[in-house]
Amino acid sequence: MGDIFISPAYDIRRVPIEKIRANAYNPNRTAPPEFQLLERSILEDGYTMPIVCYYDKEQDFYEIVDGFHRYLVMKNSEEIAKREGNCLPVSIIDRPLEDRIASTIRHNRARGTHSIELMTEIVQQLVESGLSDQWIMKHIGMDKEELLRLKQLSGLASLFQNQEFSRAWNWEEDEEISEE
Repeated sequence: MGDIFISPAYDIRRVPIEKIRANAYNPNRTAPPEFQLLERSILEDGYTMPIVCYYDKEQDFYEIVDGFHRYLVMKNSEEIAKREGNCLPVSIIDRPLEDRIASTIRHNRARGTHSIELMTEIVQQLVESGLSDQWIMKHIGMDKEELLRLKQLSGLASLFQNQEFSRAWNWEEDEEISEE
C-alpha cells in the first residue's frame, strides 16, 4: 500500500495579509454586484473557504493561486480585517509556475468567466515558455478551437511556430485540375 495523498485543504494556515500577494496572471474579474455579495457573505458567514497560495520560502511571502477576491475583500473592508485579525485562511500548493497558472485557470473556469484579454496573455506566456498546445489544452481545460482563437487574438505569429498546417487552396492548381 502506497502513500496516501493528503489534499492541501487538510492543512489550513492562518497567514497575515501583509505576507500575501496577488499573482500577475489571474484573468478572473468580478463585477461590483458579485463582489458586494462576496463581501456580504464573508461579513455574515466568515471565511468558509481558504485561499490557495504558493509559498515562496526565499522571500517569505504567499502568492495567491485562487481566492484573489476573498483576499481583496479583506484588503477593502476594515471591519472584516479587524474581525479576522488581518489574517486569512490559506491552503498551500507547492507547484511550478506553469502548474500554478493552470490551477488558477481551472479554479476560475469551474466557477465562471474571466477576461479574454488576460487569457490571451496567459496563452502567449505558456507558448513562449515552451509548453505544447496539448499541454495547454489538457491543463487549462480548453479545446483546440478555443486555443486557436486565443492565439489568433494575440496577433503574434510566433505562437504558431512549429505547427503543421494544411496546404492552402491554390486557384491555379484548381484550374489545372478542371482543364484535365
